[in-house]
Amino acid sequence: MTKTASSKVRDPLELGGSVWLRSGTETLGGSARIALLAAIRDTGSITAAAKSVGMSYKGAWDAVDAMNNLAGESLVSSASGGRGGGGTTLTPAALRLIETYRAVEREHRKFLERAGAAIESFAHDWQLIGRLGMKTSARNQLAGKVTKVTRGAVNDEIELGLPGGQAIVAVVTHESTQTLGLKEGSDAFALIKASWVMLMEDTNAKLSARNQLRGTVAGVTKGAVNAEVSLSLDGGTTITAIITNQSADTLGLAQGQKAVAVIKASSVIIGVND
Repeated sequence: MTKTASSKVRDPLELGGSVWLRSGTETLGGSARIALLAAIRDTGSITAAAKSVGMSYKGAWDAVDAMNNLAGESLVSSASGGRGGGGTTLTPAALRLIETYRAVEREHRKFLERAGAAIESFAHDWQLIGRLGMKTSARNQLAGKVTKVTRGAVNDEIELGLPGGQAIVAVVTHESTQTLGLKEGSDAFALIKASWVMLMEDTNAKLSARNQLRGTVAGVTKGAVNAEVSLSLDGGTTITAIITNQSADTLGLAQGQKAVAVIKASSVIIGVND
């Protein structure tokens, strides 16, 4: 049976990185160029070295010329025959450069291993960093965990549990559920434009809108026509609504007042960190 995206098992997150050598603002080389130098040392031939590291002959010579220029001294020298023949050797400076790079690379690897092991809940924090760096035009970005997936005839209902105990429901296609790997317990976030959020007094009114998030008005900022209202939910989540000034006055919205954010399930976009 073929595995779907929702059943894919992800490998644990680990720290990674590469070492690059620079000369001023120019890059002297990284692992690829050092590997080329090492291959020249081992084979005594540019042609054989280029082949062993998966580089074209011209690309190898261009890299060598660049390294010679940036280093300010010759790293590679050719015996009689030039580029078309003869042996190719490394200068003492190039041999030292390889050893220095390998030593730095070993220490860099040890540092990454120690850092990864020292950071408790690294995978969770890394996902959080990813969310913090996310840019979207939707004003409301609510992170949570999928608490329920209900399959329908055409679309699925995704229930996302928010910090503080409330939940928000979104309607997505079957394809989106599979593509995003949505299942109970998985991390996800809801994107909601502020203009899609309606506000009402905290009553027991019955509405067709699936989402009714209760909170406390944290602030009301009025403009020429519309007002921006921030509603604080339990658990530290804030949801923002854009309504008319007249609506804000009619509801008597003021800081500290209880209110309910009403959002249609079809207005909620679900996303995940890849």
